[in-house]
Amino acid sequence: MMNHMLDQKLVDSFVQLFDRDLDKLAAELGKYLHEANIWVTRRDITNPAGNLCLHLCGNLQHYIGHGIGHSSYVRDRDKEFSVKGLSRAELLKEIETTKSAVRDALQRMDPALLTEPYPLPVFDYPMTHVHFIIHLLAHFGYHLGQVNYHRRLIDIA
Repeated sequence: MMNHMLDQKLVDSFVQLFDRDLDKLAAELGKYLHEANIWVTRRDITNPAGNLCLHLCGNLQHYIGHGIGHSSYVRDRDKEFSVKGLSRAELLKEIETTKSAVRDALQRMDPALLTEPYPLPVFDYPMTHVHFIIHLLAHFGYHLGQVNYHRRLIDIA
């Protein structure tokens, strides 16, 4: 069992890491020279940066905002991959909404919950909040890397 001070430091670290990575996602979208390229697919690149952005935002708003923070967010995972052509400004707004939802949920969370079971069904095994939050950070980093590669492969001057 963790102590309360360590639990709070871990929650604070999670807030900082999600803020950092959501800011990096926004920066990646801002680096596209041609905004329309955010939605371009080619050959085996079937998930453009726009859909990856929507997926990451939907994932965090659902699993952290709703699952931990009890927000009213209702996820439509299929729509995260089917919507096309939103503007960069609309995607950046979604990132800011997600950032607020994640920060709010984690800052209001009782740090003692870190070692308690995560309440929503996700995998076929039970896990603690801390285990799942670490998974969400790894998942985010994986897709953030895809966005970076998408931009460098597709958005050539």
